[in-house]
Amino acid sequence: MQSERSPQSPTPSPPPRILVTGATGYIGGRLVPRLLERGYRVRCLARDPRKLAGRWGGGEVEVARGDVVLDPDGLDHALEGVDAAFYLIHAMGGGGAEFAERERDGARAFAEAAARNGVKRIVFLGGLGRRQGQPSAHLRSRHATGDVLRSGSVPVTELRAAMIVGSGSAAFEMLRHLTEKLPVMVCPRWVENRTQPIFIGDALAYLVAALECPEAAGRVLDIGGPDVLSYRQMMLAFARVRGLRRRVLTVPVLTPRLSAYWINLVTPVPASIAFPLVEGLKSETVCENDEARQLLGVPLTPFREAVARALADTDARRVPTRWSGAHRGGGDPPPPLDAAALPERGLLKDEQVVTTGAAAPALAAAVARIGGDAGWYYADWLWDIRGAIDRALGGAGVRRGRRHPEEVSVGDAIDFWRVEDHGPDRMLLRAEMKVPGRAWLGFRIREDEDGTRALVQSAYYLPSSVWGYLYWYLLAPIHFFVFRGMAKAIVRWAEQDDAARASKEIAA
Repeated sequence: MQSERSPQSPTPSPPPRILVTGATGYIGGRLVPRLLERGYRVRCLARDPRKLAGRWGGGEVEVARGDVVLDPDGLDHALEGVDAAFYLIHAMGGGGAEFAERERDGARAFAEAAARNGVKRIVFLGGLGRRQGQPSAHLRSRHATGDVLRSGSVPVTELRAAMIVGSGSAAFEMLRHLTEKLPVMVCPRWVENRTQPIFIGDALAYLVAALECPEAAGRVLDIGGPDVLSYRQMMLAFARVRGLRRRVLTVPVLTPRLSAYWINLVTPVPASIAFPLVEGLKSETVCENDEARQLLGVPLTPFREAVARALADTDARRVPTRWSGAHRGGGDPPPPLDAAALPERGLLKDEQVVTTGAAAPALAAAVARIGGDAGWYYADWLWDIRGAIDRALGGAGVRRGRRHPEEVSVGDAIDFWRVEDHGPDRMLLRAEMKVPGRAWLGFRIREDEDGTRALVQSAYYLPSSVWGYLYWYLLAPIHFFVFRGMAKAIVRWAEQDDAARASKEIAA
């Protein structure tokens, strides 16, 4: 889809405007810069536009607030003046009939709004796998979503992919942690089923090529890498790239659900996401034809090279998007703290204030690096215990880590927290661990009149029942011990960092 020049005027027409849904997710967040590089005007649809603020530079991307299920009326505003749209909405963490129905409702609302607004093309990224052979509920929902989109009047190009190999993808993180942590892997029989993984760069190239190829309109195209491998072969190939020696043993007793719980304990990927990934491997996910490659001409990356590139990006912290970055599940994310912090709603609070002479940038940097490999500054062993309990309950746990060791954006996952607000003098984290209520952890840098500063660290809690109050008050002594020590340790780190910077400046 290229812009055209009018024969009557030397002034070129503006480039096409492309809407990207799912721009806060793993694929969408990497697709947007590719579209910008090719000169397209880009608009993104997001539930929370703050997550995309400044992500790709100032003024380059329009952001429309909306949701295909919860706010279908807002789709007309998002699709107004749009030439083509990418439908990349994918609630991996969902499940059950209600989840599938929500996916179909969202696709139907989007297709109808696209038709009303004169959109010329929809490009949808679905799941690879035959409809026959009892595919998983997740893959059936992906297929049904494509069917609903195609039932509208706007031509749809559906690309179907299996495992995405790239730094930060859920499937790759699962493969990486299983192979790196377990010298001997006891696996169910499904590890012998074949799949056709594709490198993230190749998947993105296919999406852009499908947009720009008129012949792709109205087509369903299977996309995959050049190698067809079993999961066992992928684990052993990963081990060779990493320089590891591994053995894989198969047993007949591990069901997909048991496998998902095991993955939940060993890797950062929670059971809610691991289960659809594992269930999808019960049947083969292999391209049924080579039409996509012949039509779109995308050069493909061999599996071992894709693994090597993904590992290089992971080790170098080049992870622009990560599986944990998007809100998971079919429901609406919780409202921000300001909407829940009304006094009449019984908000509980623990506040720690530590004064310091450290500069504000040093304090901000100390706060921004919290979690992940850096830990929580104080009593990390207690955080690890809390994370292990959360993982056992099916929560995120602290092994989810973070996208980057120092950079922070709204919407980022940090262990079992989510960044809800961030600025030069503040950060607010919303808890995603299993608790009987809702919790936040806030940091604010306060400037005092005497020229000193203070770190104000506040833990907020909104109990959901009497059990929530018991949880808060029973743990209050531990919370005080941990939160007070953490606030002091953050300030100490900032003071040391500030002193080190000053010494370097003097030496220079």
